[in-house]
Amino acid sequence: MTRRAVVTGASSGIGEAVVRALRASGWDVVGVARRADRLAALDAEVGSTSFAADLTREADVAALTEHLAASGDLHALVHVAGGARGTDRVEDGAPDDWQWMFEVNVLSAQRLTAALLPLLRRGVAAGGGHADTVYVTSTAAQTAYPGGAGYNAAKAGESMLVHALRLELNGEPIRVIEIAPGMVRTEEFTLNRLGGDRDAADRLYEGVEQPLVAADVADVVAYALNAPGHVNLDLVTMRPVAQSAQHLLARGPLRPRSTGA
Repeated sequence: MTRRAVVTGASSGIGEAVVRALRASGWDVVGVARRADRLAALDAEVGSTSFAADLTREADVAALTEHLAASGDLHALVHVAGGARGTDRVEDGAPDDWQWMFEVNVLSAQRLTAALLPLLRRGVAAGGGHADTVYVTSTAAQTAYPGGAGYNAAKAGESMLVHALRLELNGEPIRVIEIAPGMVRTEEFTLNRLGGDRDAADRLYEGVEQPLVAADVADVVAYALNAPGHVNLDLVTMRPVAQSAQHLLARGPLRPRSTGA
């Protein structure tokens, strides 16, 4: 049986890399994002199919669900879409930015999960054996940092949604997997967060030896989905070696300390 996954945030960054990784391991993939032109280019390159949708819109989620139900069985939801806006302190935070972050990181996850769970169950009943839900959150869900409170709160909210869902689905053959990356260098995430300030975005990564890239996260997602059906990776926290913790980042070459010899 060829398994089918829907991947959100598929027009760039981690979402696009997940589409590529799953196609490379034999999955049928439906990529979802707002930018239809970028989705179409990806389809032409890797053989995925796509559906343009804004996951903050109930009507778009309903249309996506109808499309998936009519086009075959579904075995996995990989929810990558999300985002951050601003680096304001709590006292200076823009409520509109915080509301947007909650909408795209938490409510979109809830909206999509509620819509697609019946299709995942149908895929199991049709002989799929098990189904999967995968959520790409962030280490920002685990550790607060100055200037990150809005994103911390949104990603922590999404992470709690994942933990609660796993408990609620106990007894069903549906895996609930959370992948929480630390520093990942993609073409858009930090740039969008910083309002398009390219210099500021470049400074964040300056001197950091080999930050994670989107393909690194996609490899972990693919491993989780391709693992035997009885194995659930509840939570995978991944960082570049240069980032020992959210607040501890090495800049400059990584090299061993002197052995004293």
